[in-house]
Amino acid sequence: MLATGVLGAGVCSAPAVLAAPVNASGDVVKVRLGGDATQTRIVIELDRAVDAKVVTRDSETTQQIIALPDVEVGKALSGTGMGLIADWKVESIAGSTRLKLNFKGQGKIYRRFLLPPADGISVYRYVVDIVPGNADTAVEKPSPVPVIAAPASGKTQMASNTSRKKVIVIDAGHGGKDPGALGGNSYEKDVNLAAARTLKASLEKTGRYTVIMTRETDSFVDLPARVRIARNANADLFISLHSDAGGNGETRGASIYTLSDSGTERAARKALVKGDWSLPDMPQSDAVVSRILIDLTQRATKNRSATFAQLVMDHISASTPLLKTNLRQAGLFVLLAPDVPAVLLEMGFVNNKEDEAMLSDPRHREIMMGQVARAIDVYFANEVRYASFAGLP
Repeated sequence: MLATGVLGAGVCSAPAVLAAPVNASGDVVKVRLGGDATQTRIVIELDRAVDAKVVTRDSETTQQIIALPDVEVGKALSGTGMGLIADWKVESIAGSTRLKLNFKGQGKIYRRFLLPPADGISVYRYVVDIVPGNADTAVEKPSPVPVIAAPASGKTQMASNTSRKKVIVIDAGHGGKDPGALGGNSYEKDVNLAAARTLKASLEKTGRYTVIMTRETDSFVDLPARVRIARNANADLFISLHSDAGGNGETRGASIYTLSDSGTERAARKALVKGDWSLPDMPQSDAVVSRILIDLTQRATKNRSATFAQLVMDHISASTPLLKTNLRQAGLFVLLAPDVPAVLLEMGFVNNKEDEAMLSDPRHREIMMGQVARAIDVYFANEVRYASFAGLP
């Protein structure tokens, strides 16, 4: 959990992260620390990209100095450390800005990388992870994450994974013994499955996606299994299709749901246990660090889900009536995966005559699902995939 009072709203209280706000007299915006005596992280938030270099020897275990070329700092910045770091200092010496880390006992740099602005975060984040000086990192150390610099135009070049097809999981709501809502002439489960099949065909025509259905027949699939399918497939996007019902049958229009704050907390509790819900590479020995990683992952996932939800509404509005309040949040079970962007689309009210007629019309279904497919195209055209710690705030 992250500390309140310094990092701002929406952050849980715990002594896991310290932050030092910086006077905006240079390129350094904020310095933050987190972790413990097993692994400690320091994050330098910057207004610009940096190609940093370690200037001390690897054998030096009491301190490390990192040069930050082209970074300006109005005056020296310093602070107490935590975990393996005794104290830190960012200063300009002979026109060169340096980050100096003094260790408690012995320490060494495990990895360092730069994260560009993303998911509503406007700053660059230079991240340095420190481990004990006697730690064996020869096998565990991952491949370096490339440093991404801003080109002369000022636009950020961002790394993305385009070497494989995106994996889309389509969930046809209800099924089998669970019929869902009842319309005048149809069951919701049948309307949902027909739409899911149409969307699958539309996506597969492009050749850009691997499409997986949670069910392809009139069968019952429980809610945990639907989420499990998406996570086991390493899905890039999860779309659950439903048909609404309620009131006296006069209400009509489509809406879309993303995960609510209460659902986020529920998902975090599930992710803290081993099994289908746990996050990969999550340290099981430290509950505080584990929760930090979950929170960061969830933040990025929720932002992506919200972006996609808006795109869907923008695209289907050309053919489908929308509810006045059509962007909604709820703690729905199928949205709980902490690392898979997910939405639940209510395509219309099956107990409304006009909506039911539209939802049962193959031609309208083809148009509507084609618009959802185009929303998916736009979403991935703008999507940037980052290496590890993509959700770091």
